[in-house]
Parts: sequence; structure tokens; C-alpha cells
Amino acid sequence: MTTAAVASGIGVEGLAVSAYEVPTDAPESDGTFEWDSTTIVVVEAAGGGETGLGYTYTDVSAGTLIESKLAQVATGADATSPPDTWTRMQAAVRNVGRPGLASMAIAAVDVALWDLKARLLGVPLADALPRFHERVPVYGSGGFTSYSDERLGEQLASWADAGIRRVKMKVGRDPSADVERVGVALSAIGDGVELMVDANGAYRRKQALAWAERFAALGVVYFEEPVSSDDLEGLRLVRDRSPAGLEIAAGEYGWDLAYFREMVEAGAVDILQADVTRCGGITELIRLDGLCKAHQVPFSAHCAPAVSAHACCAMETLVHLEYFHDHVRLERLLFDGTLEAKSGFLRPDRARPGLGLELKRADAAAYEI
Repeated sequence: MTTAAVASGIGVEGLAVSAYEVPTDAPESDGTFEWDSTTIVVVEAAGGGETGLGYTYTDVSAGTLIESKLAQVATGADATSPPDTWTRMQAAVRNVGRPGLASMAIAAVDVALWDLKARLLGVPLADALPRFHERVPVYGSGGFTSYSDERLGEQLASWADAGIRRVKMKVGRDPSADVERVGVALSAIGDGVELMVDANGAYRRKQALAWAERFAALGVVYFEEPVSSDDLEGLRLVRDRSPAGLEIAAGEYGWDLAYFREMVEAGAVDILQADVTRCGGITELIRLDGLCKAHQVPFSAHCAPAVSAHACCAMETLVHLEYFHDHVRLERLLFDGTLEAKSGFLRPDRARPGLGLELKRADAAAYEI
């Protein structure tokens, strides 16, 4: 046990790692990618008679990395100080390569350690961070390019009918069909619901400029990754020349604070995104609140709603959280205690400590890899 753990009296006793692959309920695609399953790597951190749960959406190899590089760092660490362990995990992957897989592996462990701390304190994770918001607004997200017009309309309408006032669809795979698809979406959601689109970097710069004009004229209010998120100059170009009322967003593929600093300092986005399961976990995510506050840039959380709902309660600059179809479905399949969006918001349950999640082991076994 480390000196820090002795000081607090509670050390992390060990990590258990598992991985599950869940088929999608239909083939899915966006502007640049196709998939038919989602893999989740789950970490359970034991200590002080409690077990914290964390996870990330990535390849199963992240689990091997956790076992080979991170478990030895976390075991014996102070269960009440996740940021200290986070810093030492960063050092442990120096020669592995911090961006990408290592960042997602660290995220899963970091979330588990924060969940463990909150359970030891007997409070929801949102309160342990601490809480700034009582609840967080969500937007329904799906609208895959593989969907028929009928399926697209049904999905978006279901969120609007549930009281979610913003919905997002994918665009860019077949630009010739996108004006019609946006029309289908607008008809399905009706008045009073905002339509957002996500190109996943499918367009070149001048294509993106043209589509920004078209989407804005149709009534779209949010354009995510019009060009690759690696193209900061292109994002800045689209942001500067887009019509008023159309916000440009990117950042879901950010791995660390330096990446996000470069994005906001480049003036590349109206809204900065980040994914708690990619950017190194809760420890790094909540640091982005200060970055966004300093630059007067709003923040939007990408996916993983069961974790993001708690983490985003601590972020003053939050504008919304992505209620992503695949992750909502998978988290309900694998975990007890997931949150339901009510009137367009997720509200962490004060009666359940930590994330309030429990792995449904019998159900999960069917998907274990």
C-alpha cells in the first residue's frame, strides 16, 4: 500500500477487467464509418468494502493494457484520491503512447476510481465532484445514414415525443440524399424541437461551407465535424463563414487537455465536445470546464450517458449531453441503475451512491469476449 493510501486508511485492493461486444439492433453507418456492434471494456475497482465501476467504448485490447500497465499502478493507491492515481497512470503509459487506446484504458480505470470514492463517501458521484447542476439537458442522437427514411423519422419523433427538445442525425455519406433526409427529420420532430447534424468529418472544406449554408437555410442549428476534427484551420474556416444561428462543434476525438486547448485557441469551434471515456476519464474531463470558461466556449459531452450525466453535473459550461442510441441501449442491457431521460434531462439519483450502476452479470455473460 502506498504512503497516500496509508494516510487515508483506504487503499485500492485491485482491479477486475472484462469486455463485452453487443450487436447493434440494425446495421449502422455515418458519413465515414460503418459498424454492426459495440465493444465496451469494464473495470471494477475494489477497496474498503466497496466496488467502483468504470468503462470505455473501445477495442478489447484496452483491457489487456489495463491489466499489463495500469492495474499495478492502481492497486494499493489511495482510494480517495483518483487524480493522484490518474497522474501516475499517465506516467506508466509514456512508452506505450498516451493518445488513443492508452487514454481510453486510463479513462475506464479513472471512472471506476471516482465511482469507488463516491461509494465510500456514500454519495452520488455528481455530489462527490461536486455538483454544479441538479440535472443535465440531453439531445437524442442516432439518425444513422443506414436508416430508411421511415426509420429515421420514427427514431427522431420518439425523442421529440418523450420531451427531448434537440435531436441529431448523421449526414455526409450520400450528400445527394441529405436535403431530403433533413426534410424527413424536420417533418417528424415538428415545431419546437431543434435539429442537429453530424458529418463525422465527411466533407472537404469548401463542401462543408456549401452544406453549412444549405443546412442553415433548412433550419438546422448545429453542425458537428463538418470537416475532420484534425483540420483546425478547416473548422475555423467553416465556423467563421457559417450563417448566424448554425453552431460548429467538434472535439469528441480529443485525448488530452493539450488537444482541447489547441482547438479552442484556434477558434475552431462554437461548442467544444469531449468524451469522458476517451479523454482520460473524469479527472481530465472536469478540467475542461475551466478551459471552456476561460475562453467563453460552451461544452457538450459526447456519449456514455450513464457516466457523463454525473460528470457533467460538475461542469458549469455544459450546454448538453449526447443521449446516443447505441450507448443508451447497451448500458440498459448490461447495467442496473441507468438513468432515464425525463422531459429532456438526466438527473442523477441521490438515493444511489457513486454512478448508481451494477453490472448485470448473468445478462452480460452472453456478450462477454
